Amino acid sequence: MPQGQPTVVPDDGLTTRQRRNRALVMVHTGVGKGKSTAAFGMALRAWNQGWPIGVFQFVKSAKWRVGEENALKALGETGKGGTVTWNKMGEGWSWIQREVAEGEQSHEEKAREGWEQVKRDLAEEKYTFYVLDEFAYLLHWGWIDTAEVVQVLRDRPGHQHVVITGRNAPQELVDFADLVTDMSKVKHPMDAGQKGQRGIEW
Repeated sequence: MPQGQPTVVPDDGLTTRQRRNRALVMVHTGVGKGKSTAAFGMALRAWNQGWPIGVFQFVKSAKWRVGEENALKALGETGKGGTVTWNKMGEGWSWIQREVAEGEQSHEEKAREGWEQVKRDLAEEKYTFYVLDEFAYLLHWGWIDTAEVVQVLRDRPGHQHVVITGRNAPQELVDFADLVTDMSKVKHPMDAGQKGQRGIEW
């Protein structure tokens, strides 16, 4: 395995090992395909390390069964790696603002409830690896305060990795995160009128 060579060695008083094992906040943003896919790939690595994993899907419909959900849940039940808990905290697709029926909670309220659960789990150190899928949308829309999110993540106890996905991640979150990847789009089948298909999009 090739060893990465840091371009800067911070004067933070940490040993190389301590710095290497520091818990990370990671952001996958941009308009290209693959943000959630990459996060779930990292979750597979976390599972292999035996880490408990918490997945929080903030925008995709609770009725939608993504392939990664089925696969990671099945792996979590094998007892060979880490446990996997999957939470669906929102409704509707990220690019569709759906109407809410009378008497139902708004999508924003459901999203806020989901964030409150993440905060409780971080405080309890419930998981070692968190996937906050499509969470960047909620910050971009102003449903959840970015400054609060940054503060909670900065103050999280123990050794907890967090990966956040979604387009338009706010600059404040990007500046705070340890690892940021911007997925750019060069070409996509939808540009030629082709809809999503099984095994590729879900």
